[in-house]
Order: sequence, then structure tokens, then C-alpha cells
Amino acid sequence: MTSLSPLQAPFLKMITLLPERADVGRFPFDRFAHLLDDEFSLSFERPVTFLVGDNGTGKSTILEAIAGLCGFNPGGGSSDHLLDRSVERGPSLLAEALRPSWLPKVSKGFFFRADTFAEVAGYIDEVGSPAVQGGQQLDLQSHGEAFFAVFAERFGTRERCMYLLDEPENALSPSRQLAFLRLLREWEQSGNAQMIIATHSPILMSYPGAVILAFDGATIEPMEYEDTEHYRVTKGFLSNPERYYSELFSDEGASS
Repeated sequence: MTSLSPLQAPFLKMITLLPERADVGRFPFDRFAHLLDDEFSLSFERPVTFLVGDNGTGKSTILEAIAGLCGFNPGGGSSDHLLDRSVERGPSLLAEALRPSWLPKVSKGFFFRADTFAEVAGYIDEVGSPAVQGGQQLDLQSHGEAFFAVFAERFGTRERCMYLLDEPENALSPSRQLAFLRLLREWEQSGNAQMIIATHSPILMSYPGAVILAFDGATIEPMEYEDTEHYRVTKGFLSNPERYYSELFSDEGASS
């Protein structure tokens, strides 16, 4: 593995839970109660890290807490996006209970949330120039087009940046996901961008050299790409969809 300069990504090296600040009975700590007795910490060893796992395993909760550590708006956007949207307090409580290890501290970048991106795009339109977004307002573009306009045109890698993305595949077709891999490579090669991405997309998590952290509801562990459920289920289905149909629809004859 190629060694990285200490001033190149990843900048956020580790997050560690401070048990004295964790209220086990409150959200979101109750979601991670099984980890609180084990001096919970996560390390980030490469510029690109994927958080993967089933729904409800805590990926988005951890990502939102990291956004809080970066100083980003918890509703999405960057540190200078002052949204009116009311955001639940829970993830901020987790951020306050985490101790980050930075080298160096980075507060520039962007937090992408699929559920609030339309509002963030509207805010960017209000305070920015449409020329920066390809000459067209973001709210007049499709979700995927607006996503690319923000990341490919508005944000760059001349300064150190943190890019946190929560299920970006919701905005992207399969071909756009492949194009996004090229954008990730440009950011990584600059040495000025660290990306932490929660995803269900086997296309995105295939990115070469990335670290995959798998959430299963009981542990958070590094995992090889081909060992993820996303890869195994997708490959198995595409190789033999009839077998899956047979299992999924096996009770139709009995119920008719």
C-alpha cells in the first residue's frame, strides 16, 4: 500500500466515543448500545471510505455525526449553509460524544443528504451564481444533473475538503455512478479530499483502494468488496434471476 503524506487525505484519522458523554437510553446511543462497553472507535486509513450495511444499522447516524464534527449543517450542505429546516437533535448529541483525531483539521467540504438535497440546491441557487452551476439553476435540473453540477463544478480540490455522502446513488443512474467513480478518482489523486460515503450501491463500493466498513447491527468491521452482501446478492441475482424468482414467488401456487 502506497504511503500517504501526513498532510494529504485522510485528514480525519479516527473518531472515538467518550463514554461519559453517552446516554445509553437516548437516541442515537441506544442504536449503538452494543458497542458502548468496548471503547468504540472508527479509523479512517484511506482517502475513500464506504459505510455499508442493511437499513437501520447506523450508517447515516454515524455519517451525520461526522458532519457535525466537520462543522457542516446537519441538514446537508457545508458550514456556510444556513438552512431553515428543523433537524432532530439526536445526531448532534452523538457528535458531541465523539472525539475526532485530525491531521490537519478540515472544515471545508460538503455533506450530501439525498432527502434534503433539493433544499440545499435551492439555497445554493439563492446565494450563488448559476454560471458556477453550468449556466442553469440547480432547481431546473434533474436530481442527478444537479448533483453533478454541485460536485463537479462548484466544489474542487484546491483546498483540503471533506466530502460526506449519504446514499448518493439515489440521485444517479448506473452510468452516472460510473462517471462518479471518475470524479472520486480525481479528488483522491489531488491529495486534498477525503470521502466518507454511506451506500448500498455495489458499483460505488467497488472503487479501487477504498476501505469498506460493514455495519451489521452488532459490529462495524472492515470487509472485502466481494464479501459484502451487496456484491453477493447482486452477482447472484444477475447470474441466475430465475432462481431468485422461484424462491420469492414460491407461495403463489399455494395461495391461488
